[in-house]
Amino acid sequence: MEILTLEKVSKQNEKCRIDKYLAEQITDLTRSHIQKLIEEEEVFVNGKAVKSNYKLRESDEITVHLPVPKVLAAKAEEIPLDIVYEDDSLLVVNKPQGMVVHPAYGNFEGTLVNALMGHCRESLSQINGIIRPGIVHRIDKDTSGLLLIAKDNETHLSLAQQIKDHSVNRRYMAVTIGVVKEEEGTVNAPIGRDPKNRKKMAIVYQNSKEAITHYRVMERFEGYTLIECKLETGRTHQIRVHMASLNKPILGDPVYGPKNNKRFPHLIGQLLHAYQIGFIHPKTGEYMEFSKEPPELFQQVLEKLRNITK
Repeated sequence: MEILTLEKVSKQNEKCRIDKYLAEQITDLTRSHIQKLIEEEEVFVNGKAVKSNYKLRESDEITVHLPVPKVLAAKAEEIPLDIVYEDDSLLVVNKPQGMVVHPAYGNFEGTLVNALMGHCRESLSQINGIIRPGIVHRIDKDTSGLLLIAKDNETHLSLAQQIKDHSVNRRYMAVTIGVVKEEEGTVNAPIGRDPKNRKKMAIVYQNSKEAITHYRVMERFEGYTLIECKLETGRTHQIRVHMASLNKPILGDPVYGPKNNKRFPHLIGQLLHAYQIGFIHPKTGEYMEFSKEPPELFQQVLEKLRNITK
């Protein structure tokens, strides 16, 4: 069992229902999952189990007991994979938008890891444990694109070190709301949990990590811009947070962008695609680089923007 202790409740969150508050603070759990934990008396305020309708008071101390997933490691599932490259040591896969990378509490099926287990069986690294076999790095559920997958621990450690050393070439394509005027630029601003909303990341200067994003304009449209982003670091939601900080949020982003977009009202998830990845192969020492065009929906939006701009 994992025991999660939250910061003391602030004055501004007084009288908030505990289930609503926890759903905002713990990003991996839905409100229904929180309520289930409360019913099972796994949520405590000042050492005592409470009900879902408990109203918070300033300085309340909350602890949550999270059940550790049973040793039901990720389950193998026959889910099609878009494999860009594969050998005995690693894979490069193109993750579709909408697919979660690895299982988590309340979401154990239909993930990329489940698909990898079905494809590779036992041939995946175990560095990240039974829930994330083979996973060297991640991208968000609604971000599409290329990911490195390690088949053995030696390969995993080498690729992870390359990412840590900022030597892996990771480039993304994104459509921003608003026209980016400069041809290129860099955002160097640390990222951590948003102190006002634990489901979001933000540029903060305490309890944060260095984050650097380089961007350049690829194409401009009427009210939108297609940009390329190159990551030096790989923080959670990094490109989304950094571009939003420039008042150029990613089109379709439900967290950092506007709630309504009249021109593209049916978009679900941000138009952000990890289109290129380059690295040194851990076994051969050869530099390898792979690219993948963005998914069909992304390209349809680009075509529509080009037609509007003409």
